[in-house]
Amino acid sequence: MLAAYAESLDADDPVAALAVGERPEPEVPAGWATVSVRATALNHHDLWSLRGVGLRPEQLPMILGCDAAGVDDDGNPVVVHAVISDPDWRGDETLDPQRSLLSERYQGTFAEKVAVPRRNLVPKPPALSFEEAACLPTAWLTAYRMLFTQAQVTPGSTVLVQGAGGGVATALVTLAAAAGVRVWVTSRSPDRASRALELGAEQVFETGARLPERVDAVLETVGAPTWSHSLRALRPGGTLVVAGATAGSAAETELRRVFFLQLRVLGSTMGTRDELIRLLAFCERTGVRPLIDRELPLADAREAVATLERGDVFGKLVLTV
Repeated sequence: MLAAYAESLDADDPVAALAVGERPEPEVPAGWATVSVRATALNHHDLWSLRGVGLRPEQLPMILGCDAAGVDDDGNPVVVHAVISDPDWRGDETLDPQRSLLSERYQGTFAEKVAVPRRNLVPKPPALSFEEAACLPTAWLTAYRMLFTQAQVTPGSTVLVQGAGGGVATALVTLAAAAGVRVWVTSRSPDRASRALELGAEQVFETGARLPERVDAVLETVGAPTWSHSLRALRPGGTLVVAGATAGSAAETELRRVFFLQLRVLGSTMGTRDELIRLLAFCERTGVRPLIDRELPLADAREAVATLERGDVFGKLVLTV
């Protein structure tokens, strides 16, 4: 079968570590199922994997990709939940110390077929295309958990999204606005600022700018460059949810501000199968859809990964099979 996979690891040139070619069809252990992939979406996780973060040379070749929508063995349209937990784990699978994502321990979704535990399959709503559904299990699920599980935002709240343009950021803006939340965004790019407004943001500010008032929650995926601003933007008792540090993880924490204002600082990673089901239902009922920057065939996976590395993306990159 055709697949895009890491054949080597290269911290400096991740695209050079990617190959596109024939790979064996997946083995299917007991309790697992095969999905014929119709669409799969890229994430920064794929770039980190090619750089050697979370992958070791002895695991290669490893098919990349966490997200997929397709058809299961019985012909049912499904969405793949990417978090693989221990079969005996009960409760929130993101808290399982043994959890992994597809393309870390098990072959990923950038292929014509992928094998996953049967419990990881979720019915695809008819209203969503395969391409739209494939965008949801990582970036959009991460955003959903940040907003509604961790920050517990409610209609009428004000949130600040640090950065505009990436898959998680565009999902945060779209989901929050659809839920009746006032959304402010920071960006250094006038073009991205304009597009964030089109997605539902009320205002866009220069990165680090003083805000008109403090916010109920800050959604943070940038890291060190915006960390201090995120803390200063919060009202007393506000919540900072961090789900990434794409621009650096070493940041000073203003502890006096944290304890004096009783701020909550919460980490957030991916989401659960139940949250994915609720996210799919939210999209189906509200008409909200993921913003797709562009679609490319699986055979052009190298071009897609190079585009992601350049940062030339607003929304999601999708590979079709």
